[in-house]
Amino acid sequence: MQKIVIFDMDGTLIDSREDITTSVNYVRQKNHNLPPLEESFVVDAINRHERNLAMLFYNTPTYEERDKVVFEKHYKEQCVQNVYLYEGVLEVLQTFKNKGVKMGVATNAPTKFAVTMLHSLRVDEYFELIVGADKVEHSKPDPAMLQAILKHCHYKEGDKAWMVGDNSKDMQAAHSAGIDAVFAAWGFSSYGEYDVVAQTPQTLLNIVL
Repeated sequence: MQKIVIFDMDGTLIDSREDITTSVNYVRQKNHNLPPLEESFVVDAINRHERNLAMLFYNTPTYEERDKVVFEKHYKEQCVQNVYLYEGVLEVLQTFKNKGVKMGVATNAPTKFAVTMLHSLRVDEYFELIVGADKVEHSKPDPAMLQAILKHCHYKEGDKAWMVGDNSKDMQAAHSAGIDAVFAAWGFSSYGEYDVVAQTPQTLLNIVL
């Protein structure tokens, strides 16, 4: 029996809130002449199950192309400035790797940013596959990302898999994919109906191994 752990990225593996907020506020000022948002507001908005980020961030009913272009150009450089792994994450990844646990990342961020950030933190090599929102037709809470990773890892009946994430979209995606949902209590959000809660990254060792 093989074991597969799929991680959300932002708020689960890494704390990226400062850089996300910096880039959102850059777009607000440059394109809309709006005052900066608090980091806590940005993180809460991203992790709401139902939300209109264009309205919340830029006061526009839909996400305008010019905002997307400016954000992605700015975030390409910004995304590695202040990002860091949560305490204990590296040790968990190393232990899982040593124990033969396969790992993947399913993030609603664009794949290019995910790869850039995880590479800058020198942990990209731990993952069999990194899947961002641009790689599937529907992002989380749809299970497509998780299914892509499970397929890549040759998941079959009798194997065991978990989705570790910090919000309701991760938990719903796990349930839809038919795998266990593990809520990362150290992350960005307090939302989510989970099967198991992990208070710290180290708790994952007891759950999986």
